Amino acid sequence: MDKLLFTPGPLTTSITVKKAMLSDVGSRDYEFIEKVNYVRNELLFLAGVSKQDGYESIIMQGSGSFGIESVISSVLSNDANILIIINGAYGERISDMGKVHNIKQTRMVFPEHECPDLSKLEDVLKSNPYITHMAVVHCETTTGIVNSIEEIGLLAKKYDKTYIVDAMSSFGAIPIHMAECNIHYLISSSNKCIEGVPGFSFVIANRCKLEESEGNARTLVLNLHAQWKGMERDGQFRFTPPTHAILAFEQALKELEIEGGISGRAHRYKENHQRLIKGMRDIGFAEYLAPEKQSYIITSFVYPKHPRFNFKEFYNRLNHKGLVIYPGKVSHSDCFRIGNIGRIFQEDIDKLLRNIKETLQEMEILVGSENGVVAW
Repeated sequence: MDKLLFTPGPLTTSITVKKAMLSDVGSRDYEFIEKVNYVRNELLFLAGVSKQDGYESIIMQGSGSFGIESVISSVLSNDANILIIINGAYGERISDMGKVHNIKQTRMVFPEHECPDLSKLEDVLKSNPYITHMAVVHCETTTGIVNSIEEIGLLAKKYDKTYIVDAMSSFGAIPIHMAECNIHYLISSSNKCIEGVPGFSFVIANRCKLEESEGNARTLVLNLHAQWKGMERDGQFRFTPPTHAILAFEQALKELEIEGGISGRAHRYKENHQRLIKGMRDIGFAEYLAPEKQSYIITSFVYPKHPRFNFKEFYNRLNHKGLVIYPGKVSHSDCFRIGNIGRIFQEDIDKLLRNIKETLQEMEILVGSENGVVAW
């Protein structure tokens, strides 16, 4: 039996999504091309836009980071300067990509437990007119913090900047209307909140901005404009497509619709999150983020201050029980993370909580009292 994945992706998937991969399909077969077109159109719908509105969706082989780098390396000219808003490891990754491609950048770094200061952001935009692009991570998986892409988008529009949003851990679970948020490029991947399997990322782009980017690409295989033109020409990928991942994703999209779309999925994830938070607090854990900054996607918990707590042992014991959590990535605090997304439900959260309590007792950390309240 598969382990339950309480991670930010890859995720626990439904048996029907898994079964969708049991067929072999030809990459140039008309039936597969129809499936690719279906996926591309559904992605536009989920972003609240359409081809008629002037938007396009492009599938890019590889993980979410491949999709991010395809945008960063393809859409900025040699004269461009990108303002990268950073409050976690994935914002830093965008910066690292820019450095590799010798792209001029302006960095605004905020503490990992804080959302970007919009007044400081506007000051930078006012005093640096050479900035042409802006990039931010919507849900920073480092901590689970949610950045206000709507308010940042208003600044991007006010100062006429091309706006790039990494929606890797939010798309499909947090409603996003690209046009209303003034987003020109939104990137996510198949193995996140739509609950597909790893294999590809996707970019939803403003067509005018995409057309303007022609000739800017610094790589062959990650050339976003060329990938789009190829798909528009004959519906095919330029290079070998992730056929089985596409089949799984088609099924995952149908299951998302059955669940009630993004709002229905968000409801389940929120219930998972609320149950997790209450249960972890009852055991004695504390969240890293203030509640108002916390997403319902993934939650960072601070290590307990107990001499016997060892995260590696804690992780391994849970893993042996068939439950997979996630190490922390916060630079200045010892944390671990638990995801609420994927094909998991409240009974799965309850199972995790029972096993966390049992594991802490095995490690001789948890001490219970008669009224059920526990303390370290």
